[in-house]
Amino acid sequence: MRKPTLAALALTLAACGGAGNAPAGAQTEAGEAEAGASFVKTQVADFDAPWAMAALPSGELLVTEKAGALKLLSADGKTVTAVAGAPTVDSAGQGALMDVVLAPDFATSKRLYLSWSATGDGGKGVVLGSATLEQGSEPRIMGLKTLFRASPLMKGDGHYSGRIAFSPDGKYLFFTAGERQEFTPAQDPKATLGKVLRLNLDGSAAAGNPLAAKGFHPAVWSYGHRNLLGIAFDDKGRLWEQEMGPKGGDEINLIVAGRNYGWPNVSNGSHYDGRDIPDHAPGDGYEAPRVWWNPSISPGGLLYYTGAMFPAWKGSLFLGGLSGKALIRVALDGETARKADQWDMGTRIRDVEQAPDGALWVLEDGGRGAEGRLWRLTPPKG
Repeated sequence: MRKPTLAALALTLAACGGAGNAPAGAQTEAGEAEAGASFVKTQVADFDAPWAMAALPSGELLVTEKAGALKLLSADGKTVTAVAGAPTVDSAGQGALMDVVLAPDFATSKRLYLSWSATGDGGKGVVLGSATLEQGSEPRIMGLKTLFRASPLMKGDGHYSGRIAFSPDGKYLFFTAGERQEFTPAQDPKATLGKVLRLNLDGSAAAGNPLAAKGFHPAVWSYGHRNLLGIAFDDKGRLWEQEMGPKGGDEINLIVAGRNYGWPNVSNGSHYDGRDIPDHAPGDGYEAPRVWWNPSISPGGLLYYTGAMFPAWKGSLFLGGLSGKALIRVALDGETARKADQWDMGTRIRDVEQAPDGALWVLEDGGRGAEGRLWRLTPPKG
């Protein structure tokens, strides 16, 4: 495990304390913030082990749940309705109805994309699909199609990943497939596990992926990843990704086409049994993380913030901390990233999303006895 340098310690201290880095503090049900708080935190709804969410242009919010339900929160926040037609999932272990993302042309097509864990012939794997959302008093998704299945299937229940992002031009879909706690698939050129994949919108491998000519599966964009639970483009078209390390070594990566990110050969963390893993080092042939955490925060979700409600945070990355029980902001400057704020939320945070008006939606994990609450974050008054 990499030992913190003085610079890393300074970044950690800056992220956890000082002016502008105070915890959100206690709030009343009306959403009143304590003096010095960075935001007002207002509880909106409860969900059963929620996993991910997508804000609709109408102000409604789609939320996936671990057991396989898809829920729709009304724009006024008063009603949660089950959406019929969700796929059947294998929710054992880390399995779930995972990501939900609106298609680039959602305003006209009403199409959305989903990921989930499923049982197949010989094991389990993460699946990508698409469907059309039909809203109204009895919302449902129609015409669900399976577009892509990560391979090979494995017998375990972990590290599915399954996060979705569209290229800024709307032509391609980027999809994350975890290495299923099997280590070596991340370096296997024929497997799609432990990879970032670039697909056409119909789920086929996109032409021109950089590693196909080297014998890799034609969908592979980058490799050497572990459990990729967040992916987002910035406003310059750079692709950012976060993934869980082992014991320590959680990462924020800038994804560059064709690069090897090292897992399981290198990591800034250690094996769970204490065995060492070589750290990332200059000249080792692997792409090093732009930000990393020791001890682990267990990152959940990834948002590139573009809203006007928090102007000082525009252009930042936001992610949740599961074991870290935190909301975390990472500041970006071109291709450079640094730890900026870390707010103690007192519970496991699974996902972060931006509302159409620029507010932040923050979703609790809801597992391990927690309530799975949805919070709306807005600036303090005055």
